Amino acid sequence: MSKWIVGVAGMLLLGTDAARGADWPAFRGPTGDGVAGDSKAPITWAIDQHVAWKTPMPGPGNGSPIVLNRQVIVTSAEDPQGKQRSLLSFDALTGEQQWKQTVMVERHMPTHKTNPYSGSTPVSDGEMVVVWHATGGLHAYTMEGQPVWHRDLGTFEHIWGYASSPIIHDGKVILHSGPGKVRIFVAAFDVQTGKQLWLTEEAFTGDGDYNANKQYQGSWATPVVANDLIVVTQPTRIVAYHPDDGSIVWFCKGVSHARGDLAYSSPTIADNVCVVTGGFHGPMLAVPMEGHGDITDKRLWRFEKQPQSIGSSVHVDGFLYRPNAGPGGIQCIEVATGVERWMDRSVRGDYWASIIRVGDLLYATNQDATTVVFKANPERFEQVAVNHLKERCNATPSVADGFLYFRTYKYLICVKP
Repeated sequence: MSKWIVGVAGMLLLGTDAARGADWPAFRGPTGDGVAGDSKAPITWAIDQHVAWKTPMPGPGNGSPIVLNRQVIVTSAEDPQGKQRSLLSFDALTGEQQWKQTVMVERHMPTHKTNPYSGSTPVSDGEMVVVWHATGGLHAYTMEGQPVWHRDLGTFEHIWGYASSPIIHDGKVILHSGPGKVRIFVAAFDVQTGKQLWLTEEAFTGDGDYNANKQYQGSWATPVVANDLIVVTQPTRIVAYHPDDGSIVWFCKGVSHARGDLAYSSPTIADNVCVVTGGFHGPMLAVPMEGHGDITDKRLWRFEKQPQSIGSSVHVDGFLYRPNAGPGGIQCIEVATGVERWMDRSVRGDYWASIIRVGDLLYATNQDATTVVFKANPERFEQVAVNHLKERCNATPSVADGFLYFRTYKYLICVKP
């Protein structure tokens, strides 16, 4: 659940504007698609092999670490009820804590036991680091941990908690508020000042936890940027927003299904096609990112029921490699048709973390912190290595300067080349 993006002009297809070479400054990396700026990362490791350092965390969490300016920055609650929510910085080479900033939430907010407080990943443009604490607000700090601005956006309550991560695009912090009982929106804020630039509400029926048919509802999906538009999987549809004013450029229906209106994983952009999978065994659908208004009739395909999709896919040369969370496994899907090319369940367990790509290899981490390294081969599953950290883990790993960083329930772990 977990759920975010920064880069340079050469990466504008995925809409990023602060890529820093081998840094990992946002959820799913420098381009927000799970692809590392590095060409190499560790291939084999274990809890007693190739671990550079291992630092205890104050509490469990599903948010991923970001890595830049020789810092690893991650969220964590300080108490079991999530009333103290922190952003922490550690030295990337030693694991030594550098600074911590904590905000208070007045009352205990509900969540699910599989989604501990601190489900969101921070984002940075190299000068500012921004974190979303839901009811605790949106906060920006310098890279040295000094507060710059914050926005109190109200109360965000859902029986399963929060997880969407902010992204940065063209000097704007883009925030998908995620599920809530009062309001759901996408908004933009000036990264330097926190000034709200626009806010677009997403209409919904029901009470926030359940839709009008008494089925579960909500979206925990982090936005992506494609064709210079902000693309978000909302509970019932895919929506593309104009980054300048938040106007809806196009939308595609079909995320909703008989079991609810739910989205966990982020959209996957495959050239000019947007692919999403609904939550709670929802549908998978693909639509070319063309036109204005309702483009539902442009859908390439839609398949009604899928394995549980929480972690996000990686696209390589016309194929998606998707992690599944029930039944667990790794799946290869052809973008043009939606047809499954293969499914592998040789490593047992559910995958909540998103798949990442480093060079020619893909990395999928399951809830036991077992990482399967495999090749992007649409013809067959081609395993390279299986590595065990023997920890509880729902967070997507990060890659920077050839090192891997894992956020487990108990530790922040650095694996060296």
